[in-house]
Amino acid sequence: MQCLLCPVALGDVIAGILQTGRFTQSDAVYVWGILAGSAVGLLASTLGRLYSSTYYALRDTRTPLRYAIVRVALTTILGYIFAFYVPQWLNIAEMWGAAGLTASAGIAGWFEMVLLRRTLNARIGKTGLPPTYVFKLAVAALTGAALAWAVKLSLPAIHPILAAIPILAAYGLVYFGITAALRVPEISRVISRIQRRRS
Repeated sequence: MQCLLCPVALGDVIAGILQTGRFTQSDAVYVWGILAGSAVGLLASTLGRLYSSTYYALRDTRTPLRYAIVRVALTTILGYIFAFYVPQWLNIAEMWGAAGLTASAGIAGWFEMVLLRRTLNARIGKTGLPPTYVFKLAVAALTGAALAWAVKLSLPAIHPILAAIPILAAYGLVYFGITAALRVPEISRVISRIQRRRS
């Protein structure tokens, strides 16, 4: 969830780190759009690869292949529409079709993941992330993004690299703190390891 929301909310800050030489602020905003598009299917693609691996463990290679073909076909169709037609429909520059390409691939990734999960659930029972787990991560990510934006708006006009340090640090610290307070298992294990090393 953190990796999904961060490019959407703070993609200009992340891309701004590259803002040197001929790489301008407008270039950073353009990269931001592409990063935001890629974030659409980040969670689905990750889960989809895990589901595919589960099928392979069950010695079933046809099902993930069949759904992968569906994903590729859907990506091609949606990519064409998003790249060439959506910018016209929205009356924006054609260059934003690149962001549409990454977003369309993400949408196709969600279709593939849903198909993989539905079939697997019928075979082995309910799978997927617990709603409470996703909710905790969403709360942490949204709160971190909100505070990071507050830091971003409060900063004076400084170089993007210098601005990225407090902005991204605020996001990371808040995310880590909230997930630790909510006892997200992965964060709890990290804290336990740190405590063991100190002792």
